[in-house]
Amino acid sequence: MKPLGWPGIVRLGLVQSAIGALAVLATSLLNRVMVVEYALPAALPAGLVAWHYAVQLSRPAWGHGSDRTQRRGGWIIGGMVVLAAGTQLAVAALPLLATRSAGGFALAVLAFSLIGAGVGAAGTSLLALLAARTAPAQRAPAAAIAWIMMVFGIAVTAGVVGALIDPFSPARLLRVTAVVALAAITLTALAVWRIETAPEAPAAPAPPLAAALRTIAGDPAARRFTAFVFVSMLAYSMQDLILEPFAGLRFGMSPGQSTALTGVQHGGVLLGMITAGLGGSLRGGAGLRRWIGGGCAGSAAAMAALAFGAQAGPGWPLVLNIALLGLANGVFAVAAIGAMMTLASAGRPGREGVRMGVWGAAQAIAFALGGLIGAGGVDALRALTGSIPAAFGLVFALEAALFVAAAWLAWRPAVAGPLVMRAA
Repeated sequence: MKPLGWPGIVRLGLVQSAIGALAVLATSLLNRVMVVEYALPAALPAGLVAWHYAVQLSRPAWGHGSDRTQRRGGWIIGGMVVLAAGTQLAVAALPLLATRSAGGFALAVLAFSLIGAGVGAAGTSLLALLAARTAPAQRAPAAAIAWIMMVFGIAVTAGVVGALIDPFSPARLLRVTAVVALAAITLTALAVWRIETAPEAPAAPAPPLAAALRTIAGDPAARRFTAFVFVSMLAYSMQDLILEPFAGLRFGMSPGQSTALTGVQHGGVLLGMITAGLGGSLRGGAGLRRWIGGGCAGSAAAMAALAFGAQAGPGWPLVLNIALLGLANGVFAVAAIGAMMTLASAGRPGREGVRMGVWGAAQAIAFALGGLIGAGGVDALRALTGSIPAAFGLVFALEAALFVAAAWLAWRPAVAGPLVMRAA
């Protein structure tokens, strides 16, 4: 098939905006509403979010389905419809959850199951389509465009919905989320409309899912890259739940100041994504390999500095440290996604979906475990040592070690070799 032009890539980036818009409602807004407005235990939304990541182990199946049909647009739209339905169902479950009824909990689990399945189906099929329809030099900037637009969708939705649901009421929340859901579905349908040409007949029909997974497991590059995705994303996500508490407990920051610190981190991530997206396009896969290694090394250095800062306490340049961490995280994340597209298209044509699904499942597991390990590790170490600096410092040091391991995996010949060959 003819590679997509930049307008087509930007159109597909709108799908990421729509996914981000609905995902932020489930993982952020509903989290706050459950804990604050409904006085439910914080463990409940945390468990539901972890469950939606666990459901995304189905990503290989969704990707394989789109491989078999070779028409990925329908899977993207269908996934978005399921995601929207799950989001609405989660909002509808809130009043029942407030009564602590078994039916409310069952409905919430079903809702977050749909959310996980929808994100998996739409997201995996979207990345498979980008992998199949972009030239090697386009993949890093395409990854940057997609993720920057997802962040944009999250930011816009959070701001708009936050303004529209005040004064809060369950009915108002249901109406506002219904509008967001309808807008996300409509935007997705418009984004993928006529973007796919008639599929070329594959050389051979897609094999059954089990056979496709065995093929990936037998591919050294795919196997090594799966390990890299898991380790790097585990390191990336471990600080999600502990950074703001760390700023408050060790540096005495107010809630507003710690929230602003998170904003600094996200600003650094966006700058890193843009930098890697532009720089990674210059030399194709060989360039991506260097951006991945550099991003992981920079992330390791920033986490090691943060571990030292935990001991130093007030006076440490925390804002600068966090900005550099975000910059390095953004660089490696976009380069890794670009490499993912490169390796997904390196195998037999028409098999991009199941490969992207395997790596998406590895990422989902890492994200589900990362927050739990980070927060649980700090709690356990505080109880064991009685020291806040030691607890946070040890967890940050572990993250730094994981980033070093990720950099080593990225530079191993089983991964680096295919990237360089695809760049030639």
